[in-house]
Amino acid sequence: MTKGAGRSNLQQRVLSAILLVAVVLALTWAGGFWYRILCAGIAGAVLYEWTAMASPRDATAHRIVLWGLLAVVLAMLLAGVPAVTLHIALVVAVIVGAAHAAYGQREFWPVAGVAYAGLSAISLAALRSDDAAGLAATLFLFAIVWATDILAYFVGRAIGGPKLAPSISPGKTWSGAIGGTIAGIVAGGTVALYAGIVWGVLATAALALILSIVSQIGDLFESSLKRRFGTKDSSGLIPGHGGVMDRVDGLVAAAFMLFVIGAAASGLDAPANALFGR
Repeated sequence: MTKGAGRSNLQQRVLSAILLVAVVLALTWAGGFWYRILCAGIAGAVLYEWTAMASPRDATAHRIVLWGLLAVVLAMLLAGVPAVTLHIALVVAVIVGAAHAAYGQREFWPVAGVAYAGLSAISLAALRSDDAAGLAATLFLFAIVWATDILAYFVGRAIGGPKLAPSISPGKTWSGAIGGTIAGIVAGGTVALYAGIVWGVLATAALALILSIVSQIGDLFESSLKRRFGTKDSSGLIPGHGGVMDRVDGLVAAAFMLFVIGAAASGLDAPANALFGR
């Protein structure tokens, strides 16, 4: 790649990132139905990319079945159905998808995409809910994941050193992972401070640490998935960035972890209240 082409690609990445962040933050701030549209859009794009990678070209009928099953779950999510019911619907969708795969003697990887996409949407939507605690929880999550991703990239490029997981993602380094984790902790602590969430420094840092690490694990998981199916990007939907999965892999993993932690403390339908309620 020439220097001019590299500069052009970087500009494209930056412009795409700014636009995406603006849209995501606007819909997050609006909350309610508008935010649920964002969650459903992410899940739909994720399943589209997942099945494009994992399904053979002659499996069009199976892909349509899987898209239809997820569409039912997402329609319920848009209607504001409680998280408990959404999880039950997702389990049913996965079971039906698995039965269809078995009947057609298909692999189960595409069906796993329904679970991955559905859990992503449900976790993100349930965390945001429609109150101040949900907004604080979501901004806390975004700050950690975005700071981790950005600083891991730049610190890794600047310092280099031993590879984090060379067989999965040769470009990632331990220096980048550590730098990203530190940035995630700082970013999460900053949002918690401005949101008026006072757990204590150690508790805030511990939660941010967990989410930062999980987001990087989610990134590695998606890299391993692409390597398994022999593709560089999950798609070309986002100029300069690849696919939606390439951008949300860490986010959806961290969102699910925060959802699990919050749900254990205050229930499936109010996972943000125990940690972010005042």
